Amino acid sequence: MGEITLPRRMFLWSMAAIYLAAFVSLYLQIPGLYGNDGLLPARRQLRYSGKPLGEQLLSSPTLLWLGPWLGVDTHTAMELLCVVGAALSLAALLLEALRDSVVFFCLWALYLSMYQVGQVFLYFQWDNLLLETGFLCILVAPLTVLRGTRRAREHDSVTFWLLRWLLFRLMFASGVVKLTSRCPTWWGLTALTYHYETQCIPTPLAWYAHQLPVWWQKLSVMGTIVIEIAAPLLFFSPLRRLRLGAFYLQVLLQVLIILTGNYNFFNLLTLALCLSLLDDQHVNFWLRRPNKSNNNDSRLSLWLCYLLELAVWALVIFGSIVFFDLKLDPTKNGISSRTAFTYHQFNQFLKTVTIPCIWIGVLSLTWEMVTAMFRCACVSGFLKRFLGTVQWTVFAFATAAMFAISVVPFTYVEYDSNARLWPAVRQAHALVDRYQLVNSYGLFRRMTGVGGRPEVVIEGSNDAVTWTEIDFMYKPGNLSAPLAMVSPHQPRLDWQMWFAALGDQTHAPWFTSLIYRLLQGKRDVIELIQTDVSQYPFNQQPPKYLRAHRYKYWFTEPKADGSFPQHWWRRVYDQEFYPTVHLGNSFLEGMLKQYGLKDISPPRRMSNSAIFRAMSWVRSQARGVPAHTIIWSLIVCSATLCLLRGLLSSSKPTERTQPPPEAAAATESEHTENEPEDHCEKSEEEDAGEDSVEEEEEEQGSGEDKETVSDGEEQDGEVKDIRKRKF
Repeated sequence: MGEITLPRRMFLWSMAAIYLAAFVSLYLQIPGLYGNDGLLPARRQLRYSGKPLGEQLLSSPTLLWLGPWLGVDTHTAMELLCVVGAALSLAALLLEALRDSVVFFCLWALYLSMYQVGQVFLYFQWDNLLLETGFLCILVAPLTVLRGTRRAREHDSVTFWLLRWLLFRLMFASGVVKLTSRCPTWWGLTALTYHYETQCIPTPLAWYAHQLPVWWQKLSVMGTIVIEIAAPLLFFSPLRRLRLGAFYLQVLLQVLIILTGNYNFFNLLTLALCLSLLDDQHVNFWLRRPNKSNNNDSRLSLWLCYLLELAVWALVIFGSIVFFDLKLDPTKNGISSRTAFTYHQFNQFLKTVTIPCIWIGVLSLTWEMVTAMFRCACVSGFLKRFLGTVQWTVFAFATAAMFAISVVPFTYVEYDSNARLWPAVRQAHALVDRYQLVNSYGLFRRMTGVGGRPEVVIEGSNDAVTWTEIDFMYKPGNLSAPLAMVSPHQPRLDWQMWFAALGDQTHAPWFTSLIYRLLQGKRDVIELIQTDVSQYPFNQQPPKYLRAHRYKYWFTEPKADGSFPQHWWRRVYDQEFYPTVHLGNSFLEGMLKQYGLKDISPPRRMSNSAIFRAMSWVRSQARGVPAHTIIWSLIVCSATLCLLRGLLSSSKPTERTQPPPEAAAATESEHTENEPEDHCEKSEEEDAGEDSVEEEEEEQGSGEDKETVSDGEEQDGEVKDIRKRKF
């Protein structure tokens, strides 16, 4: 793989933006979810037993144990951690010097602290993915704060490879579980005829996508399976154009998902991982910059590569036609498709490829390690070569360890392969499992809502005769309410309402807490339903009675004349979900006691410390503003500032005084004569991959220009001539 300086910088910037969205989204929901009057108070997850702080951190790794030391309760401590995480993310988004491994370690530790007490509202696969990717950022990011430079390191390609491996595990497992689940909609290629209307929070485009013809929906399912199972095998191809083709296929899939569904930061995080398939050459192609890499391949080798790439893509297309029996269907003016293999055949395929996939990963990682070791050996100067070798050793060992323990969750997709793993690898995975360093993935295993989308509707009344529906801000309820676009914000209560509707109320104990808090009229919980409390039908006085019914929802269809209907949804009544209750009701009290939702002891008395006052002020500023508005405002403003700063910095070199043509020609001639032929004798400044890093350092005005000369081998006059020629 070529130089990865630019993709690495893009990835770290993207991770800062994703962390910002995650922290801000969670912060705005803390009072209603985890506050003392919230649905699942977080203080119940922390049992202060008087043990030393170290033992408490080992039992439950969360910084919330420091709350009493700071003089704040658990609720305020959670808000403090989120505010600190959002501030660090915003700073890293604006300042490249703060996209540092130390900063990313802090962000990872802060989010892990929230995850430990998040309970059901924070146990989503994208939260696990953020923690795993966030930990890899610690290895990928430079040590700017301690090292004082942002130059590329010889081992960067080794740690960056872990992102490709994570992307492979994520996509391959997501494709495999769709078929191993034996879900008839995936095997019948009809999943997308239900998906758009049954996903948690559809976007407006989901309604239009749902109206596409069935043959197109089936073809799209086939494409999804190919992109998630076949294309990831190209991530480790030695031919860069195959990797780039796989990159664009993954981007296409993620963009389509973003347009049709609100999956918070998950798809953005997947797109960030896709950057691991790029190199500097392709990013420079996007930026219309000249290609600085020297391609000395012969014409014969280039043609052989072209033929091999064409053969691979032809094999993918041919396999898709054969395994899904693609045929032109003139009667429907489309393409017919069906699954032309059996579950047993697919299971045999899975047993055949799972272990070889691991060995492909081993070979690919070994190649990156050997290449990085060679670069360390080619560095000029004994001390710099020695330090580079030590760095390579440490990071290569860390990368190999991360790869080894990640094999355990990867093989969960195939039982026999998992049983064949070395016991020591299992033990190592068990030791770090609580830190969420590696996880198993598998999205959309089964398609729900085939017989209609189940949706729970809560109704309130003051006389038990006249009932008023309580509409949520994002999830479907009101038939005519417009569909929302809320990504990268995740309204976690709305998501859990979707899961609750798939079963009965006994499978969602938190729902009893929701009913109880609404009967009490708790403002923090009401704001989870409607940020603008005035839109809540019982904002003046809590309802005396509450109940919940389950309905089946479907998207409406265009009228016969082609015009659009007035409503987005149609629905029919299904059954009672929660009986009519009121405060003091025996059923409600029994459920609260059964699930341990009623406070046995009062919360710790709130202190009036400076931290508490600061958190109260921040909360007052954010209250009443929709979360997705705050998140997008911060990200767009930060991106605009970064873009303007980059444009201003890029225009500075053109304003400098250019040397006379004769001097530039003489300098060029002198440099050509003195340039060594052996690549191993070149200084770091003359490497092709370091040019972009040197531009970055000069654009940032960091004053690090003096560091670009290695070991004093270049004279001051020659360095000045080189820099004059560059600008």
